[in-house]
Parts: sequence; structure tokens; C-alpha cells
Amino acid sequence: MARYLGPRSKIVRRLEYPVFESTKFSSLRKNYPPGQHGTARRRKVSTYGLQLREKQRIKHLYGVLERQFRNYFKKATTQAGPTGHNLLIILEARLDNVIYRLGLAPTRRAARQIVSHKHVLVNDRSVNIPSYLVKPGDVVRIREKSRQLELVHQAMRRISSDNQLPWLELDKSQMTGIFKATPQRNEIPEDVNEQLVVELYSK
Repeated sequence: MARYLGPRSKIVRRLEYPVFESTKFSSLRKNYPPGQHGTARRRKVSTYGLQLREKQRIKHLYGVLERQFRNYFKKATTQAGPTGHNLLIILEARLDNVIYRLGLAPTRRAARQIVSHKHVLVNDRSVNIPSYLVKPGDVVRIREKSRQLELVHQAMRRISSDNQLPWLELDKSQMTGIFKATPQRNEIPEDVNEQLVVELYSK
């Protein structure tokens, strides 16, 4: 399973955005980019630079690499509606993201690990592919033998209520969630400008 394994704090500083959910990487400890020239006077970012940075933000936010991200974009262009919105909706439907959104894992990276280690069932079938796209009506749950995982319990203790997002339904006692419907753009809490990505790929 391909994933980014480099230094995450540098990514946060370079992109000027908390792309990782862990509090360890949620803030910019230094207010300048990494590298020996990070403290030098900063030039104005070009339009292309803004577009590229936004793409990198979304890629790292959802934990996907370039080829997979490009494939998602191609799929988004074939669907009805704004391409940028379609792209985010596809990314939100990834199984690792759904596990994270339900609160069954503290971060997307942890959710990816839970899925790949076969701790998750979708419609009572074991699925160990983090990029699996969940469909409306699918039931996602932690398998019976895995419900004692401390990682899951720690995540569950952070949940204040059973309904965090309108397109998901969670039963905390059963560690089970339902992907009720495809989310609308205004229901996705990520503060990103997906239109910049559309403009980047349209060149």
C-alpha cells in the first residue's frame, strides 16, 4: 500500500495547512518554510504556485499519492456536477476516510492501518483496502474480534455525540456506522479550494 512516509512537520510548514489530524502536526511551530532558505524574504506566490499548493494540501489531507489523485480527478470529470465538488465527494467516500469521519479512528492514517489490518467489515464482508469507495446504504463496522483495540476506544472517547455529520450515522455501542448518502459540498468540513485543482489540471 503506497503512502507518504516522509517528515510530516515539514509538509505542514511548506503547505501552511494542518494536513495531518494529529495534534503533533496540527500547528506551525515555525512561521517560515523548511530548508536553508526558509527564512529568506518570501516571494509572492504565483497563480500556478497557489494551484499546486492546494492540490498538495488535498493530497496529503486524504493520504493519496499523485497517480491515484489524478485518477480520482479523471473520474470526477465524468460525473454530473462541478468537478471540484465531485473530487472531494469521491475522496470522502474512501473507506479509511469514512472510518475517520465516524470517529472509529483518531486520524486518517490510523484509519488506514485499521482497515489494512482487516479490522473492518463493510456489509458484513471483510475489506482491507483503504481506498475502497463506500456507497450510500453501506454499513461499516469494526469486526467483533477487534472491538477491544485501544486505538479504537481512544478514538470513541473523543466523540461527543452520535451524529457528527448528516451523511453518516454512528452507533457507538456497536461500533457501527452507516454511509447514509453522498455528502454535499457544504457538508464536507475541509477548508480547501478545490476549484484551484480543477484550474491546475485544465491547463
